[in-house]
Amino acid sequence: MQALPDLSQLSHADKDELIKVLWNQVQQLTAQVVAMQVQIADLQGQLSRNSRNSSKPPSSDGLNKSPKPKSLRKAGQKPSGGQKGHPGSTLRQMGEPDEVIGHAPAQCDCGQGYLNTLTVAEVRQVFELPPLRMQVTEHQVLQAQCCCGKVHRGHFPNDVAASVQYGPAALAAMVYLNQHHMVPVQRTAGLMNELFGLPVSQATVIKASIDAQARLEPTVQAIGQCLQASAVVHADETGLRVAKKLHWMHVLATQTLTWMARHTKRGGQAFEELGILCGFKGVLVHDGWKPYRALDCEHALCNVHHLRELTYVFEEMKQAWAGQMIELLSRANQLDQERWADGGTPEYDSLHSVLQTQGLYDEYMDILDLGDQANPRAPLSGKRGRTKQNFAANLLCRLREYAQDVWRFMNEPQVPFTNNIAEQAVRMPKVKQKISGCFRTSEGADTFCVIRSYLATMHKQSAELFSCLVNTFRGSPTQPCLA
Repeated sequence: MQALPDLSQLSHADKDELIKVLWNQVQQLTAQVVAMQVQIADLQGQLSRNSRNSSKPPSSDGLNKSPKPKSLRKAGQKPSGGQKGHPGSTLRQMGEPDEVIGHAPAQCDCGQGYLNTLTVAEVRQVFELPPLRMQVTEHQVLQAQCCCGKVHRGHFPNDVAASVQYGPAALAAMVYLNQHHMVPVQRTAGLMNELFGLPVSQATVIKASIDAQARLEPTVQAIGQCLQASAVVHADETGLRVAKKLHWMHVLATQTLTWMARHTKRGGQAFEELGILCGFKGVLVHDGWKPYRALDCEHALCNVHHLRELTYVFEEMKQAWAGQMIELLSRANQLDQERWADGGTPEYDSLHSVLQTQGLYDEYMDILDLGDQANPRAPLSGKRGRTKQNFAANLLCRLREYAQDVWRFMNEPQVPFTNNIAEQAVRMPKVKQKISGCFRTSEGADTFCVIRSYLATMHKQSAELFSCLVNTFRGSPTQPCLA
C-alpha cells in the first residue's frame, strides 16, 4: 500500500496544483479499495467453500459445518426413504427352523383334562447366534510295521505344515475384520479372542494380511491389465499418510473392477511406474486434474464436480449464469438417463450433431458467454506465468476449453455423467485412516491396496467376501469375472 502524501506541504500550492495532487490521491485510494474488495471477496469465498459446493472432501468441513446449499435435486425426485419397488429387508419367519420348542398349556382348573390333542396356536421365532468357540482339530500321522519289518507312516495334508497353526477360516476372519471392515490390528486380535476364544497376537493379524497379499497379488495384477484394456475407466487419487509422510493412493475402477496402488508421487511419474494408465487408450473419466491430460487417451470430466463449483458461484458469488448452467447440465443428465433407460443404442454421428439436435450445446455456449460478461478477465500483470483469475473465471475457462469432455456423456453411452465410481472406491480407505491413523510402513500400505482391490472387486460382483478369503488361504482364491 502506497503512503499518503504530506498535505501540509501543499498549504502554499495554487488551486490547479492542489486539485491535481488530490485527484491523484483519490485515484490511488480508489484503486486500493478495489483491490482490497477483491481480496476480501476471495478470502470470504475460501471460508464459505465446503464439500457441498466445491471439490473439498467432507473431512475438511470440520465440526462447524456450514449450512447446506439448496438441493440440486428436483422436488419429488427420489424422496427420502425406500424407493418404489424396493423389496425391503424385514426379518421374516423361516419355513424350516433349526430347533422347535413347544410350550404346552397348564392343566385346566376343572381337572377333567383336555378334549383333544395339542395343536399349534401361534408361532414366534428367535434368530440367535450359536455359541462361537474355536474348534481344534488334531491331525495324527499313524504308522505300522509290515511283516517284513519295514515301518510305514501316513502323511500330513499339505496345508498342515506346523505343529500348531491357524486354519483358513481363522486367518480369513482376521483379514476380513482388519482389511475390509477397517478394524485396527489391536482390536482385531481382541475380537478374535472375545468372540471365538482364539488367542491371537497383533503380529499374527499382520502376518495373515501379508500372506493374503502374496496370494492375491496375481489376481490384482490381472484386474489391472483388464482395466488397461477397458473402454471406459474411472480414475482418482487421494493422499495417504505413510510413515508420517504424504504418499498417494491411485485408483482405477469400472462398474465391476477396482484397482488400487500406492506411490510416493501423485502425477506422471506415478502413472509411468505403476504401469497401467500409460498404456490406456479408452475414455478416462476424472475430475480434471491436469496430469491426466498428458495421457494418450480420450477424456471425460466429472460433472458432479462442476455442479458443486457452479453451486458455489451461484449461491456465494450471486451470479445467475451459474444457476442456468446447473439447470442445463441437470436437464441433460435426465435426458441421457431417459434415452438409455430402455437399453436402446441409437447411432450418433458426432458430439456436436447430438447436442445441436437438442439445442443443448448452443444453450451451453450462450450461458458461457453470459458468464464471461460477468467475469471479465484480469489484465496481464507483466509477471511470469499465468495471470491470476477469480474462481468463476477459471471455471468458465475449463468449461469452454474442455467442452467436448464435459458433454461426452451425451455422445457415448458407456460414459457416465459423474466420476462417482472412482470416488466411492477411495471413500473406505479414507475411513480407515480416520479410524486407524496412518500406515506405519509402505509395505503395510501396499498390503492394504492389494487386499482392498480384490475385496472391492468381489463385492461389486456380489461375491461372499468371507468365503473368498477362506478360499484364498486354502490356496485357491475365488477369481473375479474379467470379461
